[in-house]
Amino acid sequence: MQLLKSTAKVGAATITSRVLGFSRDMVLARYFGASGETDAFFLAFKIPNFMRRLFAEGSFSLAFVPVLSEVRAGGDPRALKDLVDHVAGTLAGILLAITALGMLAAPVVLAIFAPGWAIEDRPEFGLSAEMLRITFPYILLISLTALAGGILNTFDRFLVPALTPVLLNLSLIAAAVLLSTRLDVPVMALAWGVFAAGVVQLAVQAPALLRLGLLPRPRWGWRHSGVRKILTLMIPTLIGSSVAQINLLLDTVIATFLISGSVSWLYYSDRLLEFPLGVFGVALSTVILPNLSLKFARQNPHGFSATLDWALRLALIITLPAAFGLAVLASPILVTLFQYEAFRMSDVDMSALSLSAYAVGLPAFIAVKVLAPGFYARQDTKTPVKIAIVAMVSNMLLNLLFVVSLTFADFRGPHMGLALASSLAAYINAGLLYRMLRRQGAYRPEAGWVRVLLAVGVGCTGMVAALLWLNDPPAQWAVWGASSRSYHLAFLIFVGAVVYAVATLAGGLRLRHLEKGAS
Repeated sequence: MQLLKSTAKVGAATITSRVLGFSRDMVLARYFGASGETDAFFLAFKIPNFMRRLFAEGSFSLAFVPVLSEVRAGGDPRALKDLVDHVAGTLAGILLAITALGMLAAPVVLAIFAPGWAIEDRPEFGLSAEMLRITFPYILLISLTALAGGILNTFDRFLVPALTPVLLNLSLIAAAVLLSTRLDVPVMALAWGVFAAGVVQLAVQAPALLRLGLLPRPRWGWRHSGVRKILTLMIPTLIGSSVAQINLLLDTVIATFLISGSVSWLYYSDRLLEFPLGVFGVALSTVILPNLSLKFARQNPHGFSATLDWALRLALIITLPAAFGLAVLASPILVTLFQYEAFRMSDVDMSALSLSAYAVGLPAFIAVKVLAPGFYARQDTKTPVKIAIVAMVSNMLLNLLFVVSLTFADFRGPHMGLALASSLAAYINAGLLYRMLRRQGAYRPEAGWVRVLLAVGVGCTGMVAALLWLNDPPAQWAVWGASSRSYHLAFLIFVGAVVYAVATLAGGLRLRHLEKGAS
């Protein structure tokens, strides 16, 4: 049950961060709404945030943790400290150069991610480039934070790294409330909030590392054997580890060609998708990667497979109802959280379209988070890359197909096609990862899956029926004040959760279906 306890601990910390994240987005929606200026900030933030997920949470962490676990299993503390020092120095040196280049060439970088703005010479382009120069150092700071978090996670210290994102939310809220009114361009305050958050997030990791005796003394180590091994593993994982994030960013690139507000609508719907994805998907991935790496190092294939099976069952039980809930309650959630002052009801309607489409892919997004560590823990980075390429190409083709089709059909929200394409591409990615793990013999499903599937199906059916019966039309939600909206939404979520729990128990789900492999 140790894995379940660790996942619950990380999940609880992440819930705290996500709740503050919603508070942050409520503040941003109230102060700035969905406009060209907010589009400019969201893109200036999305670029370093995307690279954070790709390098820090994705490529680097998935290469670093298995190698660190391998050295730790060797039992030599001096070798462990030597690896940490050289990795820290090399990572900092490379990222410092990338950060300086990115700041100097901010307009060029932005033109890659927002070609629609560059071609049309829209005012959002210049503003976003100016903010990007402020937010770009976040890549360096948060990547070093990820290094610290990877060390702590390897030693089963999950709480501090999981709570670190809280500081980003607090920083952005403070910037919006305290700084924005003092600037000629209020939205610029958010860029400074991102920069400040990176500094604070890195600083709070130091005491925990010091207690472990692993506070890095950075040393350049390009030729260090451990560093070279991590770099070798990182190169292919740049694609394989974060294909979902690449697909989401492609949505933004195409959205810059659509009507003003499209980037913001996708941002708000993506933020709601990130709640279950971050609370559960990232938490589960964070916990199982060191566990799988250690079992592989100790040559325990049965334990390796059992851990994957446990994670997949838990993912199914939690994410399928979450996906249905997001789709059914898309408008009520958006109205309750964001529809105040600058954020209009039309923005709710457009954001609800993309949120429903993203919700379709939630089980697949989280399945990828579970299945990919099954390769990285065995230091197999080539297979996920091949699969990721297939998924990315599929996403590009589906993007064009859906957006063009919806545009010619005069559909009011063609940006919905971008979200739907990302969801379907995630299923392609997850399906291919699963098939390859089976083919390689790394994963064999345990007994009891049929009972779990039936129970979850019964639970989701009952939950959806209850929500559809109790929910009010969007026009009614718009009339209510903030307290009435919050009450009704909390009531619907509570009823949905209770109905799902009772229905799954009635369908035959028991605790024993989750105990095996959770150690």
